[in-house]
Amino acid sequence: MSTGADVNTGTTAVRAGFGFDEAALEGWLRGNVEGYAGPLTVEQFKGGQSNPTYKLTTPGARYVLRRKPPGDLLKGAHAVDREARVLTALHGVGFPVAKVHGLCTDEAVIGTWFYVMEMVEGRIFWDATVPGVPNAERAAIFDAMNATIAQLHAFDPEAIGLGDYGKPGNYFARQVGRWSRQYREDEAAGRDANMDRLIDWLEAEMPEDDGQASVIHGDFRIDNMIFAPHGPRVLAVLDWELSTLGHPGADFAYHAMMYRMPPHIVAGLGGADIAALGIPSEDDYLAAYCRRRGLPGMPDYGYYMAFNFFRLAAIFHGIKGRVIRGTAASAQAKERAEMVPELMALAWRQAERA
Repeated sequence: MSTGADVNTGTTAVRAGFGFDEAALEGWLRGNVEGYAGPLTVEQFKGGQSNPTYKLTTPGARYVLRRKPPGDLLKGAHAVDREARVLTALHGVGFPVAKVHGLCTDEAVIGTWFYVMEMVEGRIFWDATVPGVPNAERAAIFDAMNATIAQLHAFDPEAIGLGDYGKPGNYFARQVGRWSRQYREDEAAGRDANMDRLIDWLEAEMPEDDGQASVIHGDFRIDNMIFAPHGPRVLAVLDWELSTLGHPGADFAYHAMMYRMPPHIVAGLGGADIAALGIPSEDDYLAAYCRRRGLPGMPDYGYYMAFNFFRLAAIFHGIKGRVIRGTAASAQAKERAEMVPELMALAWRQAERA
């Protein structure tokens, strides 16, 4: 799944429990998507852990549909309306995201809220070592990612219509509280000693609020980007379900987790000889971001890193809960659920390192 045509191999027949009335959808598309003309074919993407994602194909165009999953949902989760809003705002200021064609909040159409956007064709790198490209291009791909996240964090939320997209200030207090609560309330998925002591550490070591607030992606990874078929340009950043207003340093540290992440958990560089691959070191990558943002450095980077491993562990814990409850959207969800103990141990090690 690495070039324009290959991107389409990431679909499967719509899985049991995730189907809907395709005729009703087609009626909505005719009324809401400019230039839409059927007939329509619907497939489901293999990825998309939280919000089921579908490829819509017609003779003249391809689209992507993201919807809330069916079944009982945690309050505040799966906010596809927020995704559509941030994509629309960022597309309007030239940031690389797909164009949204429309949002539907009428559950009578396909059973849950959804939005439809353009399908961007290009390369997705599922492996953070970016196999199959020359070292010079690999280095340029990393530089393009660095420039893209710095560009995102440089936007003034008020100026692009997202001033109320999240609560400004006290980001870490709110986030640690939110994810701790979700972790503790999901009784089906259970508790973990490493996670429990990490929560205590994060609460005790929390840095003073420095007032920084940007639009943050929340899941900025190499496999959540579509690159041009040739060259290092980022065409679209995907999967905005965790986006909000928040601390840009935390968002960057989440992205930089790839340097410390084993590749079998999510796209990571753990165990790779990055110098031989032409990939910048973690220190150099952080320095490049700080230069682009005009920052002298990032003194709380170690805390941000531990926080992000905690947050990812909480997300995987939520996936585990959905697997147990039978509402997980992805075929890979069961594998991720099984990684929860390893990820929680790795998260605690970041606290020890910080």
